[in-house]
Amino acid sequence: MKSCSTGVSCTPAVFLVLHLGLISSMAQQIEQQIGIAGREVTLPCVPPGSSLPRHTAVTWMYSNTLIWCMDNNKIFKKSGIITGQFEVVGTNKQLKLWNFELSDAGIYTCQYGSHNVRTALHVFKLTVSLDGHFLQNEVPELTLLHNSPDPKPDLSITLFNSNNNRVTPEGENKSPQKSILYLKKLEATDSGTWVCHVHSDSPLINQNISFAVKVLGFQNPDMERKYATVDSTVILSWHLNFQKIKWNKGFTGQLNWKQQKSAKAHELLDFNVTALGEQHETKKTSHFLFEIPERKPESAIQVKLPKVHFNHSGHYQCQLAYKGRRVQSNIELVVMKVSANPAGPLSRGAKMTLICQVSGPLPPNAHLSWERVNGTQMDIKNSKQHEVKLEVNISAAGLWSCHLIEDNDRKISLHYHVEEAPVWINYVVTGASAGGSVLAFALVCLCIISGINWQRRRQREKRMAQARQYLLENKTCQCQHWPKK
Repeated sequence: MKSCSTGVSCTPAVFLVLHLGLISSMAQQIEQQIGIAGREVTLPCVPPGSSLPRHTAVTWMYSNTLIWCMDNNKIFKKSGIITGQFEVVGTNKQLKLWNFELSDAGIYTCQYGSHNVRTALHVFKLTVSLDGHFLQNEVPELTLLHNSPDPKPDLSITLFNSNNNRVTPEGENKSPQKSILYLKKLEATDSGTWVCHVHSDSPLINQNISFAVKVLGFQNPDMERKYATVDSTVILSWHLNFQKIKWNKGFTGQLNWKQQKSAKAHELLDFNVTALGEQHETKKTSHFLFEIPERKPESAIQVKLPKVHFNHSGHYQCQLAYKGRRVQSNIELVVMKVSANPAGPLSRGAKMTLICQVSGPLPPNAHLSWERVNGTQMDIKNSKQHEVKLEVNISAAGLWSCHLIEDNDRKISLHYHVEEAPVWINYVVTGASAGGSVLAFALVCLCIISGINWQRRRQREKRMAQARQYLLENKTCQCQHWPKK
């Protein structure tokens, strides 16, 4: 072979030899090579296990166009034929490509002496919606573009998540050179490296394409219920995962509270996290008694209620915001209180009503239960489904406990000690009761006597009135019969 030209092209003799070599090598097997757009790929110049003799003239062609040749240590390189960048490396003159695109797929031929080594380059380009940065519960969209020389492969695609579990797409839109996969909602635990496996029987293709998925969210469940008793101390926590997944973007958030789902929300605090992972919090209200703990777990949002009130119950909602998109996690705080009516000591023979109440509706698998400590089975009373208030009438002093039970698990308990009234109080009560009875009897007797006296007086007055009327009528009659003088 003649030397490669140092000008624009190789000599006509070189083209003739190359053309003849290509024709004679059409029956040779074509190597299959996969390239991922934007990454690197290396194409062989000699068959596996072979080596290239020294000082051998080498030519690389893309389709039927010369892109590189070397003869007598003189190198010619033609740019603009392919989109990507390339260079020939190593003693075996491998062709290294990088920054290539879909359009760079095709047949690459390395010729040396009478040998032609042909490689079919299949180029794939995988894109993930939102640049692979998602919020919890968002739905990713995966697009796989591919370009191949003829014959075109019939591809099948299999996905594996970061836990190496196979993922079944919710939907798929497939065309000859483009496949779009619609996945299910992401969870915070889905962050990591996913794999897209591409397979074809003819030509034979088995390729894994890895891609990163980052899901910003909460390690808490979407909805969490927390129970507390009046006057206890409670810490509500939301654990974010931005440190764990190395989220290198800035985002903001806020914590809201509302007593009922339909009530107006009140902002308790807001926060922001920088791209460097620095977290800053600001308290937004002074009307709600809560604290921001100084010491708390890394990547956590916390509020501390030092003394829980019954009206502290409700829905606490922590919300993250990134690029106009939002995700939230809720903690429902249910507060329990107990009371008695009457509240004083229990006298002998008297009865008292103990009241146990929770601030919000209970799930179907939860109920309230009153029981007397060290009592009998008869001293236990359970609420019905969905009841938030349970009353029990007692006549025995001692320690009584109200339990909130969920799936046979006691979540919280609150005690009420019923004191027995001292003996002298019992005597006073008995005496007061007896005295009251006597007094009531005396009052009744007095009323009866007064009534009888009043009735007699009325009757006497009536008789006297009748007598006066009678005398008056008789006197008038006598005057009319007196004789005239």
